[in-house]
Amino acid sequence: MSPDRPPTPGLLLAGGLAERMGGGDKPMRTIGGRSILSRVVARLAPQCDGLLLNANGDPARFAAHGLPVIADDLPGYPGPLAGILAGLDWLADNRPGTEWMLSAAADCPFLPHDLVARLHAARSGHNARIAVAASGGRRHPVVGLWPVDLRHDLRHALTVERRHAVGGFVARHDAAVANWPTVPLDPFFNANTAEDIAEAERLAALENR
Repeated sequence: MSPDRPPTPGLLLAGGLAERMGGGDKPMRTIGGRSILSRVVARLAPQCDGLLLNANGDPARFAAHGLPVIADDLPGYPGPLAGILAGLDWLADNRPGTEWMLSAAADCPFLPHDLVARLHAARSGHNARIAVAASGGRRHPVVGLWPVDLRHDLRHALTVERRHAVGGFVARHDAAVANWPTVPLDPFFNANTAEDIAEAERLAALENR
């Protein structure tokens, strides 16, 4: 690994309640005969030094993917920042010496193949502590690069300041941004509703042409 692309485990965020889809696990919905989670793993595994899954509830439902499943350690489903914190804490405890972690939503089936490399380039180029993805000029702060040693600041923001917005926390740290085009498709399209699943089917067929 080069200094500009240090070892970077990836955390897939699947801890949400999927309320807009009637509950259940959004990443386990299928597109083109494959689960969204399988598609995300296929995209990120070649880029990352191992993958983790942040999910709450019974981890056995994800056993087929063979990933460590890490639950939030904060009560009340406080959102993706809690999942990011859980991932950073797990790496600090289980992979000492790891400096960086990628986070990505586990319901984004078209993540770019150069995600980790370009986020590191943005981070290094701007001497920033955090780098986040954007497409078409719109930021996606859940898809980002995080230093493991930021976990103490993050826990303080969540538990003491009661600040749960990912974008707000990122803004405090003057994050670098890597931008992707949205043509022929938005690589950060995520499936939140039944209508989104239908659109994802269309996009997957387009991508496979």
